[in-house]
Amino acid sequence: MANSPQAKKRARQNESRFQVNKARRSRIRTFLRKVEEAIASGDKDAATFALRAAQPELMRGVTKGVYHKNTASRKISRLSARVKAIG
Repeated sequence: MANSPQAKKRARQNESRFQVNKARRSRIRTFLRKVEEAIASGDKDAATFALRAAQPELMRGVTKGVYHKNTASRKISRLSARVKAIG
């Protein structure tokens, strides 16, 4: 348990950052899920539109420290390859 005032403040900060990051991760996952659903339905236009919407969200997660840059790049690359492969 935190005893010093500094440690107590840090615990409060960690909790608030955790909530913000959790919301941000959830938002990004929602965008990714929309791309996955569009790919599964086979609608190339919808998948392309969803991917274009998801890319800035993923990269925003990188700048905010939620994801590593390579992780986001890998996700975008794999999704775009799958979108491109749609009939």
